[in-house]
Amino acid sequence: MIEDFVKAVLAEDVGRGDLYALVETPVQASAKIVAKSDGVVAGRIYIDALAKLESFEIEWLKDDADEFTKGDIIAKIQGSSHTLLRCERTLLNMLLHASSIATLTARYVKLIKPYGTKLLDTRKTRPMLRNFEKYATRTGGAVNHRMGLDDCLMLKDTHLKTIADLNGYIKSAREKIPFTCKIEVEAETVEMAKSAMKAGADIVMCDNMTTQEIKEVVEYKKEYYPSILLEASGNISLETIEDVARTGIDAISSGSLIHQANWIDISMKVE
Repeated sequence: MIEDFVKAVLAEDVGRGDLYALVETPVQASAKIVAKSDGVVAGRIYIDALAKLESFEIEWLKDDADEFTKGDIIAKIQGSSHTLLRCERTLLNMLLHASSIATLTARYVKLIKPYGTKLLDTRKTRPMLRNFEKYATRTGGAVNHRMGLDDCLMLKDTHLKTIADLNGYIKSAREKIPFTCKIEVEAETVEMAKSAMKAGADIVMCDNMTTQEIKEVVEYKKEYYPSILLEASGNISLETIEDVARTGIDAISSGSLIHQANWIDISMKVE
């Protein structure tokens, strides 16, 4: 799957062929991948696949999840000048995209680590980039939430509008979905959260609740349903996430890990 993705990304950029290669005779060349800003590395497994596919050598000086600062050399590469220049943008795009997500994710993780709260990503990913982007959040220290609709039954507000009897629905779901699948129910109020627990949910999402409301749900869960997991979501930012973690919630999910990640600066320098 990784190799197929890398082939497609390279083909998108190369098109019918690199015009530079029509003019110049190839020579052996070496280059450095240099950080021009601070960040966290992600993307190595994809770039290693590109190196194998295009037969160039790469020496990593920083590994996935390693922090780097401006001026650091992340990797060194060697190969045909035609190959390195043809692959330059593909390599950098994958490294930049993944590392930018990992960098922002790591900032979130550091804020909530003292509270033992897990950071979750979401399905708010760019089309056809879910595996790639969720790999990047995982490298940054997050835990992957659902990869798709088939690995956990989540009942969001839109689903709940179509369900007249939540207790009955969950009871029926237990008979039809795989034995290992969990059921998560989204709740916008404290009372909805309590109802979801009583109905047999494995996970309850506190959606857009205040920290005081989340605390109330946490206390209720501890007293009556200690085995149920609680997740907080909605309007999570670097400014708010620590306050949410202080409530005692088990996990916090945020789509901003991906869609709010600004690209850091990394470049390739031919020696």
